[in-house]
Amino acid sequence: MFTALTILLIIGLLIALAIGLVVRFFAVATDPMLEQVNALMPGSNCGACGFAGCAGYAAALAGGEAQPGACPSMSSASLQALCELLGVGEVKRERRVAVVFCSGDDHNATRQAFYNGVNNCRDAMLVAAGAKSCTYGCLGLGACAKACPYGAIEIRNHLAVVHPDLCRACGKCVLACPKKLIRLVPASAPIHVFCSSPERGSFKRSACKAACIGCRKCVKAAEENQMRMNGFLAVINYGNPPAAEVAEVCPTGALRLNVDHVEAEKNQADKS
Repeated sequence: MFTALTILLIIGLLIALAIGLVVRFFAVATDPMLEQVNALMPGSNCGACGFAGCAGYAAALAGGEAQPGACPSMSSASLQALCELLGVGEVKRERRVAVVFCSGDDHNATRQAFYNGVNNCRDAMLVAAGAKSCTYGCLGLGACAKACPYGAIEIRNHLAVVHPDLCRACGKCVLACPKKLIRLVPASAPIHVFCSSPERGSFKRSACKAACIGCRKCVKAAEENQMRMNGFLAVINYGNPPAAEVAEVCPTGALRLNVDHVEAEKNQADKS
């Protein structure tokens, strides 16, 4: 028994010695600044900052290769603490939200066919660009909702709906949408044109009751340089957005408040 214990003790000492030598000769020196920056990262690893996750952005910040403010998921308090840690001035960051520029739910959009295939937006788009008559419309199969790590998108009546209060502007939904209908815009913008079709108004109206028909009423009602026409589609200048009252002149409801859109969908779902 004593011999066995002695052997185990010797083995343990040899292992401890080996570990000590490995740590001494192969240890990588840690950067205290990097550790502090890492502690302020949100840990979402969404990639919206342009780096490979929070660790990549933290390394770039600690190395002086990036500036604070690129992370949309970082809280204001953490951003301020990061600026103080890095010794840079206060960074002003405008909050952005994702907007799905489409109104084509089951109540507004007509269908050219019924899709009964793989429940995936990219696969469905391969079949005549989707089941809806408007080939520019939201497919409503939830690729963006599945990609959103914050649960800010839900599918209602085959249309993706963004909840602005939950959106962190990570951009994953933008990459997931095969129709390129989702964009990140300033959260302060009161109204949006929920349509992306460049087709003529008569065709769009037959495909979707809430499409922008290119009547120009909103452009005339808005102040100079707030809205413009891109062919037959009204476009908002998000650097100088129009007031919410401009939406009242839209005859189809394509131009409306983002919050109103969510509430209208809720009310319609409750009635159904």
